[in-house]
Amino acid sequence: MSAAVDFGLGLRPEHYEEIAATPGRVSWFEALSENYMVPGGSPLRWLDRLRRDYPMALHGVSLSIGSIDPLDRRYLDELKALVERVEPMWLSDHLCFTGLRGQNMHDLLPLPYTEEALNHVAERVMQVQDHLGRRLVLENVSSYVTYAASELTEWEFIAELAKRADCEILLDVNNIYVSAFNHEFDAMAFLRAMPRERVRQFHLAGHTHKGSHIIDTHDEPIVPDVWSLYAEAVKLFPGVPTMIERDANIPPYAELLAELDEARRIAASVTRRAA
Repeated sequence: MSAAVDFGLGLRPEHYEEIAATPGRVSWFEALSENYMVPGGSPLRWLDRLRRDYPMALHGVSLSIGSIDPLDRRYLDELKALVERVEPMWLSDHLCFTGLRGQNMHDLLPLPYTEEALNHVAERVMQVQDHLGRRLVLENVSSYVTYAASELTEWEFIAELAKRADCEILLDVNNIYVSAFNHEFDAMAFLRAMPRERVRQFHLAGHTHKGSHIIDTHDEPIVPDVWSLYAEAVKLFPGVPTMIERDANIPPYAELLAELDEARRIAASVTRRAA
């Protein structure tokens, strides 16, 4: 595991000044692409400044790779310009769709896991990769509904997509846990099905448990069961860079650093036991 890109955090405006004032506490940052796809302004100036000191990954929420709407060429051009500016280690988005017929639902909506959808998404991934000149890294989303039409499991769909489109996988451990609870499947079956050579990054995050279901809110600390699942993921995919997300109820920077230390501890413990 490279010391430069082992454990990172999501780059959030609340922490810009503290990150700049206390360098070296984090190995790398993940920036939300859409926050910086602008011609100027304070966020872009901060990104340029911090990029000089830290490796960056870019993570988007608006690609809508699974939609049947045409690809948004303006969005892709703006994303390409940001990629050329930042030179990220990798570029990720979500395996989902975000709307239909021009209507943005502002949510990450799951796909039907069918051969037809698989062919459709693979073709779109290849088009986007050709346009950007680099591979996409696609993240498994949390979901709350399934489709009667699905012919494959989610993990079968993701593994086959990575192969057909020659893309990579952002394995969100919290999302696996959330969806496994909501749909009553085996989270370990999901992990074991992932092609080891395609897993580029881990996400960790918190959620809100409603008793009958879990909502992926990214506004709470990581729960013990997700930490346990992360330990299993590290066993299967050693050396994969790990990043913690917090998108609401943003805590002090020190609290996120403490969570990142827990990820380091778990990964180190798994590595020692495997040696």
